[in-house]
Amino acid sequence: MIHPNRRAMLTGMILATAGMTLGLGACGSGDTIKVGLITALSAQSARSGEAITRGLTIAIDEINASGGLLGKKLELIRRDDESNPAKGVIAARELIHKEGVVLLFGGLDTPVARAIVPVATEAGVPFIIPWAAGTAITHNGTNPNYVFRVSAVDEQVDKAMVTFATANYAAKRPGLILLNNPWGQSNEKGLKTALGAAGLPVAGSEKFEASDVDLGPQLGRLRAADADVLMLVATVGPSAQVVKALDQMGWDVPVVSHWGPAGGRFGELAGRSASRVKFVQTYSFFGPSTPVRDKVMKALQAKYPDIKGPGDVTPAVGVANAYDAMQLGALAIKAANLLDGKAVRDGFAKIGRYDGLIKSYDRPFADGHHDALTDADYIWAEFDGDRIKPIPSRPVA
Repeated sequence: MIHPNRRAMLTGMILATAGMTLGLGACGSGDTIKVGLITALSAQSARSGEAITRGLTIAIDEINASGGLLGKKLELIRRDDESNPAKGVIAARELIHKEGVVLLFGGLDTPVARAIVPVATEAGVPFIIPWAAGTAITHNGTNPNYVFRVSAVDEQVDKAMVTFATANYAAKRPGLILLNNPWGQSNEKGLKTALGAAGLPVAGSEKFEASDVDLGPQLGRLRAADADVLMLVATVGPSAQVVKALDQMGWDVPVVSHWGPAGGRFGELAGRSASRVKFVQTYSFFGPSTPVRDKVMKALQAKYPDIKGPGDVTPAVGVANAYDAMQLGALAIKAANLLDGKAVRDGFAKIGRYDGLIKSYDRPFADGHHDALTDADYIWAEFDGDRIKPIPSRPVA
């Protein structure tokens, strides 16, 4: 005989499980297919979260105007993770189990994305990354792997940073200045490996906290070690602090950066010296005209009054990565021909050719690949005021 308290507990568990199942299926039983977005929508990285939102929205509008998917329209549901892994996990559980999203987009910040990976994997919901570059996000050891990315990848960016520094600044003794978090630690390893492969010594490797306001000691040690180029890995605010500290020191050293500065108000925070930082990107609307580029640009201008031209799409990578990621996600759903998470996951591997905004993709997720972009898709950029503009591949130092 089952004790009354145990019976009540078992009943509650059954009802909770049923509730989760209903939540996962709600997207297929209603009038819309729900897709979720978890990103930073406030504070210094809010501009990036808004760019990702716009890219997804333009793609969703386009898909819905063409009849939607499986006879249903797409609906975007957003949650603000405030760049906090714990809040990202809470948001992921809500979107998956309460809202019943079929696709989950997110991960502006690598620590947040890595925290969400096991949640999405356990639920069997494809998790698509349009920004976070941490290598371990897609190379996560899970089988089956439910994570797909349309963005840069740290280990490839690290190689690109070394190539750019040597080609453009004849770097001989690069110094590393890195945010002290998992993202910075991952890139420290990647940069040291890339520098070793190039036969270059590391002048020094310094870390700092996001809350640090005095970076004189770290930068002073790099200067004393004769670093001739700084390799920066940090988010918006901390990157601006590095630039301000260099100005205060009067140290006119080139700065080659991961794309952290592009994530928000760097031009405003760093001031007139923001342009000294050269950073990697995956796309610029200043690039050559293509049918997809012109179509997306026209849609952005029609929907968002603040966009008058290419320079107003900032950061462009958020828009471009998200637009292509949504289109590829839609192709995965079409390939699956149903809304089951495993079937949609398998649908990514069935995607053939797609002429996207960033490039023409050819079986981007086939043969076990979970990253759609490579280092061949990277460009380099700098700030011009608050705008991000591409720079020539070999600028004058």
